[in-house]
Amino acid sequence: MSIHRIILAGGSVFAAGLLAGCAPDSASVVQGYIEGEYLYVASPLGGALTNLAVARGDEVKTGQLLFELERGSEAAAAQQAEKNLAQAKANLVLSEVTYARRQQLRDGHLEVVSAEELDQARALRDADRSQVDAQMAALDKARWSFDQKQQFAPTDALVHDTLYRQGEWVAAGKPVVALLPPANLKVRFFVPQAVLPKIKPGQTVNVSFDGGPHVYPATVNYISTQAEFTPPVIYSRDNRAKLVFMIEAKFSPADANDLRPGQPVDVRISP
Repeated sequence: MSIHRIILAGGSVFAAGLLAGCAPDSASVVQGYIEGEYLYVASPLGGALTNLAVARGDEVKTGQLLFELERGSEAAAAQQAEKNLAQAKANLVLSEVTYARRQQLRDGHLEVVSAEELDQARALRDADRSQVDAQMAALDKARWSFDQKQQFAPTDALVHDTLYRQGEWVAAGKPVVALLPPANLKVRFFVPQAVLPKIKPGQTVNVSFDGGPHVYPATVNYISTQAEFTPPVIYSRDNRAKLVFMIEAKFSPADANDLRPGQPVDVRISP
């Protein structure tokens, strides 16, 4: 069950509380909570977790190492690919020299090189060029696999959780670290339809909570297109008060550092 469904379980009681929060000073105060959108960092390749470089609660910067999986086999594959590429390049040098010499002899009208021999030299050179391209692609793939065994923070964030311990096997694509960037914190609140016309995208609302040092402005970026709670009877003047709509608003990164997901807040909406 989602958080907002739990909050709305009381239906009419909650809606009544929202209406009661509409202060006579033309501003409305409604209840809400802080919501976080997490980033789950995973490697596309599996392996044993050899280095968990962060702990829950750490603050990380963009590009900071988060974790590393065992990559001995990837290192060996990259080294072999480098050797194969070097050999392919050496073969290409020889075939290019051979072709150039035979071409020169043919251009000098010397009969020592037949047209068939020149064609063979050209075919060998072209095959060696293709081999170099193939080995370069193999090396790029091997290096990519090697690099993917290390994962770094894509943005400044708080480490919300670590999902594996060092030494455990991590399957391909399974998240190891959950991050919460400040930009991914938002306030989610619900308003009755009587208050809905007061709210527009881009509007600023003021958020406060118990013990908060100041009021936190947030910018409305989402307004639900349908009611979040609908009574199981036809609409009437009495039960229309039970309809509420979900609103979301985002904070500045600086203010977001003071907030935590699940935290109950009061949202003041000015006309």
